[in-house]
Amino acid sequence: MGVAIRVAGEDDRGRVVQLLDEAFRDDPVSGWVFPDAAHRRARHPRLMAVFADIVFAEGRVDITEDGTACALWLSVPADDHADEEGPVQLREAVDPDNVRVELVGRLTAGIHPAGRAHEYLWMIAVAPERQGEGLGSALVRSVLDRCDQEGVPAYLEASNERSRALYERLGFGHTGRPLDLPEGPRMWPMWREPRAGSATGA
Repeated sequence: MGVAIRVAGEDDRGRVVQLLDEAFRDDPVSGWVFPDAAHRRARHPRLMAVFADIVFAEGRVDITEDGTACALWLSVPADDHADEEGPVQLREAVDPDNVRVELVGRLTAGIHPAGRAHEYLWMIAVAPERQGEGLGSALVRSVLDRCDQEGVPAYLEASNERSRALYERLGFGHTGRPLDLPEGPRMWPMWREPRAGSATGA
């Protein structure tokens, strides 16, 4: 039985932010950005809201019909250049005294591949009680199928071992060296070339 997926609209914003907050609040990278648990509970939803708003404005948010999982995608052109002010503005909007909010943005931008147009999976979130049911895989495959048809590669950064294994199963391979956050966890940049004449769901 397939997973019903649609493009999220502004009416879905609250649910998307909630999904992102629930899924990433205890992620190693979020724990590094906000080491204090109480402070994380207060600020993490704001960070997720900014991320969601960026993708609603500039990309595409896919959501399952039942609202239990979502994926945030950006189409990155070949001549894209990192916004130098973006990480600064992010810190100012989310947690002005927390330099790690800005630093994680600068470091991930620094390892982002340049020179080829690609689809960038910024974030994917599944409600905690629905994890392990294949919803995340279904969301990613729906875009990878299109990437294969159009001959477009895809890119992401895995922030934990579990997601890294999922993306490997979906055809992503490691590109470059892992990103080790200062005194913090590791992130893995991963790239997937389009598969000519095949479907990812096969």
